[in-house]
Amino acid sequence: MNIAGMSNEGGGGPAVARDGAAIWFTGLPGAGKSTLAKGVLEALRERHVDAVWHQMDFLRKTYFPNPTYSIEERREAYRLFVGEAAELARFGRVVLMDGSGPEVAMRRLARSLIPRFAEVHLKCPVAMAMAREAKRPEGLIMAGLYAKAMKRKATGQQFPGLGQVIGVDVPFETDPLAELVLDVGKTSVEDMREQVLSRFEAWFA
Repeated sequence: MNIAGMSNEGGGGPAVARDGAAIWFTGLPGAGKSTLAKGVLEALRERHVDAVWHQMDFLRKTYFPNPTYSIEERREAYRLFVGEAAELARFGRVVLMDGSGPEVAMRRLARSLIPRFAEVHLKCPVAMAMAREAKRPEGLIMAGLYAKAMKRKATGQQFPGLGQVIGVDVPFETDPLAELVLDVGKTSVEDMREQVLSRFEAWFA
């Protein structure tokens, strides 16, 4: 498989000294990770940086076409996700990793494999994430994710295809090593994008 084919977006142009890097956008479902990652990708393309959007929601369906939604499966999906990101970075690309990555161990694995790695955490209260996610149409992720998870928790009703939902069934583990923490409730997408571009300017020049 062509290395660029491991994700669903790419770019063009060499990175600095062909040294790749990876920035992992983490946070709850509905926090705005994909919106921010796409905004950064567009800005990097304008600078002719060889960047790639590495999206877990897209890739997970290729890892597990017939998912069981178990904890073990989630961990294996993230192991594959991190491994592919590391390979893309070794090829000199700037990898924009878009995935909740709820366990610190998942992100620490990325740190151990990718010399130039950073976590950008989108800090977002569960209530705000739920409100944002409720407006999202059916797509790569099930619509009404939080509402269904809350109903399942309260009544025991099962929803086919609904795994453990981060923020309801399992916590998101914050990491004090995160290089940049952005408060979604207080910062616009444009400002968050500019903070990312400024913080990691040396990787994009």
